[in-house]
Amino acid sequence: MEPCRISQLYTLEETIAAPLLSGLTYPWEALPKISGFIRELGPTLDPERYEQQGDDIWVARNAVVAPTASLTGPLIIDEGAQIRHCAFIRGNAIVGKGAVVGNSTELKNVILFNKVQVPHYNYVGDSILGYLSHMGAGSITSNVKSDKTLVVVKDGETAIATGLKKFGAMLGDRVEVGCGTVLNPGSVVGRDTNIYPLSMVRGVVPAGVIYKNRNEILKKS
Repeated sequence: MEPCRISQLYTLEETIAAPLLSGLTYPWEALPKISGFIRELGPTLDPERYEQQGDDIWVARNAVVAPTASLTGPLIIDEGAQIRHCAFIRGNAIVGKGAVVGNSTELKNVILFNKVQVPHYNYVGDSILGYLSHMGAGSITSNVKSDKTLVVVKDGETAIATGLKKFGAMLGDRVEVGCGTVLNPGSVVGRDTNIYPLSMVRGVVPAGVIYKNRNEILKKS
């Protein structure tokens, strides 16, 4: 399924997790490996640029972390990132350079590429967000199916069984997600796509489109 390949979605130069992703075909293959990757990479980070704070937590010295934020490892917060008031990071998370994790936003088992913004009341779980992607206020990734079965990524009649019970969304570079949107389990959104506010997204959304609903997908001019 070509649109779902890492090479089609992401600029690997824009994440500290490039060594993890570069050896894989589909991004969701990285989800079970995030924790181990952080524990392996963290001790190798330059102590002049990164400070270890508690068990398996490494925070760039020029990152800004609000005193009200809750941080649980394994976790890497890269240079210039902002972790704002009452952010809740539950572990297995990589927050990229210049990324913003906003007030009351919750992260769990995620990779945020550089300059990702999840700035207001977002839940991002078991997901990977590409360079410069942005989730509007209140938009979330739903990462478990209501019937608790394993997630399958679907693109029309084509389907890939992931073997994963928990899988939120894979957003390509520069994706814009409108406020109040729900990205259902197994959503994959191609580069440079805009999702309308209050949308319910499921399956594969092409690159370079405006997504209003499943039956209204417009190619950007």
